[in-house]
Amino acid sequence: MKKEEVKTLFLDIGGVLLTDGWGRDSRAKAFEYFGLQEDKDQINERHDLNFDTYELGRMTFDKYLDNSVFYKKRKFSREDFIAFMFQQSKALPGAIEYFTELKSKHGLKVIAVSNEARELNEYRIKTYKLHDLFDAFVSSCYIGMRKPDPLMYKMASDISFTPYKHAVYIDDRSIYIESARNMGIPSLHYTGIDSAKKHFETSGLK
Repeated sequence: MKKEEVKTLFLDIGGVLLTDGWGRDSRAKAFEYFGLQEDKDQINERHDLNFDTYELGRMTFDKYLDNSVFYKKRKFSREDFIAFMFQQSKALPGAIEYFTELKSKHGLKVIAVSNEARELNEYRIKTYKLHDLFDAFVSSCYIGMRKPDPLMYKMASDISFTPYKHAVYIDDRSIYIESARNMGIPSLHYTGIDSAKKHFETSGLK
């Protein structure tokens, strides 16, 4: 891919820039920290039944917590549990800095294309100043769609005025990469910052 062909990056957040916001590993840590081992199977089942609806913006954060964790009295507060949830978001070394530099150096647009729940998403944006990197957020909580829905990629293309051939979609999950490629969007299966650097150097973006 020639340098002049790349105008916009469609960039995932969890697994690329930051750790996943509230995935299975984070919940496992919560079970240990809050002494929820006996309830972990039920909480995971309740999470699976409720989180997609919350992530799509069709359920409030409080209702998600009521349905998945606080369906019975707990020894810890809701505030402590929420704080723990937010604390699971960590920056992956060097990623934000690299893509910010790439954007600045080559005049790229950068659009977030991510499955994110509203409160977690906004915490992550504010804490890690992602608004300095992204020009827009095509996030599931704002638009009521989740990847791999093709309309999410189309929306990223439309709002950035970027034809598919002039974009690169970057994600750590292969199923979403497959969905983007099936639409004709050049894509990078993200396995780490070093492989991303090699990819873009080969593409003419250094």
